[in-house]
Amino acid sequence: MRADRLMAVLALLQAHGKLSAKEMAEKLEVSERTVHRDTQALSVAGIPVYADRGSGGGWSLPEGYRSRLTGLTTAEISSLLFPRDVVRDLGLEGGARTAASKLLASLPPRTRRDAELVRERLHIDGAGWRDAGPRDAGASLAVVQEAVWAARKLRMTYRPPGGEEAKDKLIRPLGLVFKTGTWYVMALADTEDELRTYRISRMEEARLTAESFERPAAFDLASAWEQSLASFRDRLPRYEAKVLVAADVWSRFVRERFVTVGGHADGGEGWIEAEAEFHTPDAACGVILAYGRHVKALAPQELRERIAGEARAMSAMYAGDEE
Repeated sequence: MRADRLMAVLALLQAHGKLSAKEMAEKLEVSERTVHRDTQALSVAGIPVYADRGSGGGWSLPEGYRSRLTGLTTAEISSLLFPRDVVRDLGLEGGARTAASKLLASLPPRTRRDAELVRERLHIDGAGWRDAGPRDAGASLAVVQEAVWAARKLRMTYRPPGGEEAKDKLIRPLGLVFKTGTWYVMALADTEDELRTYRISRMEEARLTAESFERPAAFDLASAWEQSLASFRDRLPRYEAKVLVAADVWSRFVRERFVTVGGHADGGEGWIEAEAEFHTPDAACGVILAYGRHVKALAPQELRERIAGEARAMSAMYAGDEE
């Protein structure tokens, strides 16, 4: 561990030119005393680390000095490949900081200044504007990650959706997937080759076994996940309806997350008549009511009657307030 920290000290000095003990301690999350011990160790090892005393002083390397860094560790490389929230869940924040320091240290001074400028002024946030709710990493994530990385079988107590009783399963975990704040593992059953997707937060217990397994040579995680999503969507219930949508809300209606808009035509007088597919009658009723007088259900009749009943109930509720 100390060897990694010494390399991190060297990378910081190469990237920044001069840093005080306090600045290095903050970046490395150690005490200033530890920084002094590390810089002295580098000096004893033959690295020309110099201390400038007084105001504006600090630790520095001679102008133009370049070290031959040993390269990035597996954790550091991983931290560069994943989004920030994934890095946090997998405990790779330290690797991300060290990797950034090493990469900056490897650049010539002018390029390094440009890279620092970009990092200070540009931030990429991969999350959507809609709040995904509480994070759902699950207590078993670390064990599942280890099983995936080491290609070891995993025994778990898994609670299926819908309130079913938890079951004990032995799986061959092939890959982790992170989507909208939730972690999943794609795995094969111990004796079957049918690929399944498990939500890690539904694991009541996960235990790493000593038994390893051979990963399928042709397995591609991204393709497998896309196929799993397509299969999930195909299994979703469908409820077809015909609607009349005001033209001024049409662009918003066709972007509704749980509505699939099919054929449509001009309905006249600022309206668009369209075929729409919802998941359930409840979903159709909720979406249409949310648009108020801007969307009208034309068919089926059961949906029209249900929306009309809800509208009458709402009208009566507000009429009672006026009295």
